[in-house]
Amino acid sequence: MNFIEELKYRGMIHDMTPGTEEQLSKEMTAAYVGIDPTADSLHIGHLVSVMMLKHFQKAGHKPIVLLGGATGMIGDPSGKSEERNLMTFDILKKNQESLKNQLSKFLDFDPQTPNAAEIVNNYDWMSQFSFLDFIRDVGKHISVNYMMAKDSVKKRLETGISFTEFTYQLVQGYDFLYLFEKKNCKIQMGGSDQWGNITTGTELIRRKNGGDAFALTCPLITKSDGGKFGKTEKGNIWLSVDYTSPYQFYQFWLNVADDDAVKYIKIFTLIPPSEIDQLIETHAKEPHMRLLQKTLAKELSIMVHSENDYQSALEASEILFGKGTAETLKKLSENDLLGVFEGVPLYKVDKSLLEKGISSNELLTSHTQIFESKGELRRMIDGGGLSVNKEKIKSIDSIIDDKFLINNYLIIQKGKKNYYLIKSE
Repeated sequence: MNFIEELKYRGMIHDMTPGTEEQLSKEMTAAYVGIDPTADSLHIGHLVSVMMLKHFQKAGHKPIVLLGGATGMIGDPSGKSEERNLMTFDILKKNQESLKNQLSKFLDFDPQTPNAAEIVNNYDWMSQFSFLDFIRDVGKHISVNYMMAKDSVKKRLETGISFTEFTYQLVQGYDFLYLFEKKNCKIQMGGSDQWGNITTGTELIRRKNGGDAFALTCPLITKSDGGKFGKTEKGNIWLSVDYTSPYQFYQFWLNVADDDAVKYIKIFTLIPPSEIDQLIETHAKEPHMRLLQKTLAKELSIMVHSENDYQSALEASEILFGKGTAETLKKLSENDLLGVFEGVPLYKVDKSLLEKGISSNELLTSHTQIFESKGELRRMIDGGGLSVNKEKIKSIDSIIDDKFLINNYLIIQKGKKNYYLIKSE
């Protein structure tokens, strides 16, 4: 498949200006996606446009990522109900470096590659512009009527929009013009909420240069239940392990609904269409096996993190189903451990108790009340139903000390399904 056919199969085209497909069939073409570095990590909402660039490069074209050092200082009103907080230059600079490292997992930046990906920063050219130069050289080409007709502006007029955010589309439009002139970049891609900003760029190029430029947007991804894609009760699912552990990342994909899995397997993986069709067919026959979710979780975990992180997440996922071992637990980071046992009762004990050593009876009845009585504890032990860190406890007088601790925690298993955490503080 060519690039457009690939994206159509994967449900990744929302709008496209006439002539885009013809341009791509004519020559190797450069296209860009803009990302405002408002955080020091990408989240999975960014992955749609990043995957577009990945397919674009795979099809033999040149992807450009524009990090919005300048636009990040302003704030894009598209899809927003209120003004964004402005960011300092130092914070934006730090964020940009982090994003570059993450993007290198998806795109080939090797200068030896004929269609090597490139990262640019619009602060490099916008910081050279005086306000008077900008309104004279750029502002005069786009009318206020044209700008107010954009959905991103119209929706905000009711609640109020600052002049700063109103001019965002002009700044983004100039980015496109600059890349068109300096990098021969003829296409801008992004989410469907960016259509207004992108077409302002194509219009500016037409009016100022008489050139042909093109726009291509992908749908905004939603969940089948109407919820926001990539959002959980704890917030965004991030690509950085500092905010979302590999285990939590794996679990997000593993737990998507069947209808969403059918959609996401096309958008977020590079699995060939024929294999995807086969996976969907097999999944439909045995949905309880969750083949699509498992494949999705594996592909994304390896792509974003690593094979080792995937294997660790897989092993951690099996702990609650009785397949984990003491060795599996010892490999878990604190974040992953807390992710696996999220929601289980947590008790805290003074670390001095474990430094000296304490009997299982005293720890589990007096200091934590995991068992209501010594008799209940004895019956559980006699039946072989008590484990600490997946190791069976054989006597109520067994001594538990700080050598048992995993990241300052003890994992108590009572019977087959009841888990408790004890934290040493």
